[in-house]
Amino acid sequence: MKRYIIVLSLLSVLPLSAQQAYTLEECQQMAQSHNIALRTADANIEMAKEQRHEAFTHYFPTLSANGMAFNANKETMEMSIMGMHLGIVKNGLMGAVTAVQPIFAGGQIINANRLAKTGVAVSQLQRQLNVNEVALTTEQYYWQIIALQEKQKTLQTLATLLARLHNDVAVAVKAGVVNRNDLLQVQLKENEVESHQLKVSNGLALARMVLAQYIGADTARLNFPATSYNFSLPDFALSNRTDHVAALRHTTEYQLLEENVAAKKLQQKMELGKRLPTVGVGASYAYHDLLDNDRSFATMFAQVSIPISDWWGGSHAIKRRRLAVQIAQDELQNKAELLVIRMQKNWNDVEEAYKQLQIAHRGKEQAEENLRLNTDYYKAGTCKMSDLLEAQAKFQQTHDNYCDAYAQYRIKLLEYKQSVGK
Repeated sequence: MKRYIIVLSLLSVLPLSAQQAYTLEECQQMAQSHNIALRTADANIEMAKEQRHEAFTHYFPTLSANGMAFNANKETMEMSIMGMHLGIVKNGLMGAVTAVQPIFAGGQIINANRLAKTGVAVSQLQRQLNVNEVALTTEQYYWQIIALQEKQKTLQTLATLLARLHNDVAVAVKAGVVNRNDLLQVQLKENEVESHQLKVSNGLALARMVLAQYIGADTARLNFPATSYNFSLPDFALSNRTDHVAALRHTTEYQLLEENVAAKKLQQKMELGKRLPTVGVGASYAYHDLLDNDRSFATMFAQVSIPISDWWGGSHAIKRRRLAVQIAQDELQNKAELLVIRMQKNWNDVEEAYKQLQIAHRGKEQAEENLRLNTDYYKAGTCKMSDLLEAQAKFQQTHDNYCDAYAQYRIKLLEYKQSVGK
């Protein structure tokens, strides 16, 4: 009897009841909760919101308070009255509280609030890009594991077939019906399958460790429902095809480009607002204790500030902002065209991946039938052992190709969905 080499991974240390079987959707959720980039993006959103709250406070009056107490080494004022020398104000106390309400600030306050709102939108869109990246990476890791587990099942099936063949050929050799060379060929094939099992088992253990680290799970408790996964040929997802030009505005990348143009326009308006007059009204309450006489009083005032010299250099700053707007608009148009091209490429990849999957499915069915026929022919003595072993090799190869093609199709389909904003 043939001895099998059993490769124990970390998963085999615990009983299956202690392992957690994760679906793809659960892995996606865990990856989003665990991912550092997403946590950073969440923090950036909160920072942008705080900046928006800060900008909103500029609508309200500004309050200031100041006070001063002094004691000089001699009187600060001197005068002569009828030949008499008189010194006054050697010490004193003064204080005031002032409130100023901006009436017009060249649009700087309202545009600053709009810019802060744009900053929040940009942070949220940046987070969505990170979500898409995490989803795609998780999907790639997940399907790599599923495909490896399916390959492991194929190898086990092949090992079982070889074990039966080994027994049949060994009996036939003892009976002198077949040449011993046939038995040697079977043994060589069994060694080859053992080698493949070892490589797949090690690759599977490593792939699980990588995914476990990515989603923040315990490797020893990580399991997947691959044994019951349906690998039948799916229907072509034609319903996912959409109008690429119409879908453009729904993509995160395009929305980021639009927000960039909006931000540049607001910065241009704020630059212009710095050169416009500012108007404000205010009130002040003051108190002083000078000449040993304390006094308090209130005042109302209006103030107008007109920057004059700022226009000398300010005109160049405004032109610079205008050019920045033009650059952002050109970038929007150029990258929008590239995004549409990317959508078409991704759809072409989906169609190609599905066609490859169909080819792999046909090859798998043909290899299964070829193996069945060669098994019957060998039992009937009408084909050589090398033909039967070659049929088994084709059986393994076509099953592996189908698993890889299936995983590739699922990944390409997700890439397309993300590129059209779904």
